[in-house]
Amino acid sequence: MREDPIELATRLSLSRRRFLSGAALIGVSTLLPHERAEAQGADSAGFEPESHGMSIFGDLRYPADFKHFDYVRPDAPKGGEFSTQITSLSGNQNFTTYDTLNIFSMRGNGAAGMGLIYDSLMTGSLDEPDSLYGLVAKSVRRSTDGLRYRFKLRPQARFHDGSPLTAADVVFTLETLKSNKAHAGYRIALERVLGAEAIAPDEVEIRFAPNRSRELPLVAASLPIFSKAYYATRDFDAGTLESPLGSGGYKVDKVDVGRSISFRRVADHWAKDLPVSIGQGNFETIRYEYFRDREAAFQAFTAGTFTFREELTSLIWATRYDFPAMKDGRVKRETAVDGRPSGTQGWFMNTRRPQFRDPRVREAMALALDFEWVNRNLMFGLRKRTASYFENSPMRAEGKPSPAELSLLEPLRGKVPDEVFGEPWSPPESDGSGQDRNILRRASQLLNAAGARRGPDNILRLPDGTKMEVEFLEFDNAISRHTESIIKNLRLLGIEGAIRVVDPSQFQKRQQEFDFDILSARFVMSMAPGESLRALFGSQAAKTPGSRNLAGIADPAVDALIEAIIAARTREEITIAAHAFDRVLRAGRYWIPAWHTGEHFIAFWDMFERPGPIPPLAGSPTSVAMATWWRDASKAQRLGR
Repeated sequence: MREDPIELATRLSLSRRRFLSGAALIGVSTLLPHERAEAQGADSAGFEPESHGMSIFGDLRYPADFKHFDYVRPDAPKGGEFSTQITSLSGNQNFTTYDTLNIFSMRGNGAAGMGLIYDSLMTGSLDEPDSLYGLVAKSVRRSTDGLRYRFKLRPQARFHDGSPLTAADVVFTLETLKSNKAHAGYRIALERVLGAEAIAPDEVEIRFAPNRSRELPLVAASLPIFSKAYYATRDFDAGTLESPLGSGGYKVDKVDVGRSISFRRVADHWAKDLPVSIGQGNFETIRYEYFRDREAAFQAFTAGTFTFREELTSLIWATRYDFPAMKDGRVKRETAVDGRPSGTQGWFMNTRRPQFRDPRVREAMALALDFEWVNRNLMFGLRKRTASYFENSPMRAEGKPSPAELSLLEPLRGKVPDEVFGEPWSPPESDGSGQDRNILRRASQLLNAAGARRGPDNILRLPDGTKMEVEFLEFDNAISRHTESIIKNLRLLGIEGAIRVVDPSQFQKRQQEFDFDILSARFVMSMAPGESLRALFGSQAAKTPGSRNLAGIADPAVDALIEAIIAARTREEITIAAHAFDRVLRAGRYWIPAWHTGEHFIAFWDMFERPGPIPPLAGSPTSVAMATWWRDASKAQRLGR
């Protein structure tokens, strides 16, 4: 499945650092004034005392005088290379190639790893769900009305050319990412950032709309910071193979267009001795390899072309890790727990297309996937069926609505399906035969109820006489066998289905323009979702080219529940509102829900050491390894590296 290309628009990347991009201690909360008591000690300008960090609910794991994060080895040695392949996407990136180093534009295919070259105002830890600590900003103050945040910048912050990083650069960054020059995902995510002002060379104020989400200040604080002077002579949205000017712990080193890109550690990086940096960025070089298909990538890993791999294909994980280097111990593999919501993985139906406007047709499409057969025969029983938009989290709706959920749902009665007030919809469990007759009979009944009829040619036609034909758009053949199992059952229903594999550039263009019937995707939710929901499921995003609202969901009831989640004052209230939201989305039948695991499968050549297990809340294991592991010289020597 394709990962979400706009991480900023789908989840708060608290573990981004520069590699993706105890008792609770009080910090700056992002809650609005009606959500918490007015702070004690606010100054005459209406600002709370400064803090070294910020979190959604005001709880910070690390105190102001912390020396380093608990999950790092502070004296980890530097050196060696970390090499991998791209496993998650941001901006305009895709998995199989690149032709530009600009990942913030709608143009071209952006290179992997470009987040390594940028610093942000604040950065997250890997062992908390939604907190940030000072990086470029040494402190932050929040206004008592919750609509203004002032960040005090460190005087030593520098871009790679030695020029100072100032408040003017932060203002330029926000204004640019909100403009039409930036990728739509950033524009949508930052819509409720009203503006920014440099109130001093080393202090910036960011203003937010009253209806902003609780996570938006954290999103703004974790954005990469661009150099205003650098872009004074360059077009921000232009494709380029010149490395943009950054301030992060790595610089672009070698560019082999479409094949690989490598980064070199900045030995005198201005932030290397900060608590948020200690024990991280240990590799001298980081290299991403590109491959046109997954088989080629796997063969390259077995040959040692790159040294760390997150396995995304069940078939390979179950049957192919028997190569010589694995047998003799030169390669290790393991499973890591994923403590985050597992996200929404499946095939999304474009409701902008006439054949998908009726939810009964969409449900019939969803019933065509015999997950039990696919899981047993194609995925070796390694996956679990997805039903909720919040799998692997407390936000998944179960059972009948609680009284608290009903308080949100009752005002929507008559505007949402009646089933919302009962058990949430889940795809039925099949007999595992590959074509469960009872389930297909139900699908046929739904199609008939929607007015579709088979003609003399046995082809299903919509009420207007149009043939029911669907195209599954993909950019590789990674899940073709899974999709073919759906198409086989669709044909039994009289629906003509086909897979269209296009090159990555065309895939990206068609996705941005909503020029598809069905495509596969995976969105990962944050532990406290907010602004990302507007980008994924909001009505405004549905009509914005380049947005991640792939299904074209434009439902006032969905919009209302998004606002209820954003307005929630506690984690408990978020969970309640998310349950109601999940029920309404599931009732809409917008996708063919696929699968999840709650685990990461990783393999690596045995040349690394690490401080401990991958933290469950950390997200991408590739990013964690890249950030916190280090090269063991003796192990590498034994491998001949």
